[in-house]
Amino acid sequence: MKKAEATRLAILQKAFGLIYIKGYQAASLDDILATTEVTKGAFYYHFKNKDEMGLAIIEEVLKPAVTENYIKPMQQPADPLKLIYRMMHSLLMENEFLKVEYGCPAANLTQEMAPWNEAFSKALDELTGKWNDALVKSIERGKKEGFVDKKVNAKQVALFVMSGYWGIRNFGKLSGSREAYKPYLKALKAYLDGLA
Repeated sequence: MKKAEATRLAILQKAFGLIYIKGYQAASLDDILATTEVTKGAFYYHFKNKDEMGLAIIEEVLKPAVTENYIKPMQQPADPLKLIYRMMHSLLMENEFLKVEYGCPAANLTQEMAPWNEAFSKALDELTGKWNDALVKSIERGKKEGFVDKKVNAKQVALFVMSGYWGIRNFGKLSGSREAYKPYLKALKAYLDGLA
């Protein structure tokens, strides 16, 4: 990786960390510069403005994380109902990247930016759409392979699972404890068992 590319990636990763903690709008450009330890000149060499950097964070930091933690687990050749539960358990109880007290970074950006910024809305919609598609495809495969009841509506299940995840992340933010996730995981397991 060239020095300029490494600098750009470092800016994105450090800025993401700050935005995850403070929120996008609360993280000023001065905060970002202090956190990333780059000059304004270096920042503007890589990004026209803060919003361009924010969109790059979605594309270059969040998208790979979503692919690795939300999409790839659903592409395994196994019972999709078990895959969904394992993925949720991993995301909520084991994942060190996602902090309980700060919630889901994609959900946070969606709540904060989608109503005001069409480019953010489009990028985040695409990101969540990929997760939704992975869930639907996995459930449809499960129906063909006999893991999931043929009457199950895969799109409804995917929407329900995603909505529950975003919602429980907010309860985690309020409590600051993974304990908030345990009743959700128990109810999710019962729901998924009922789809077999």
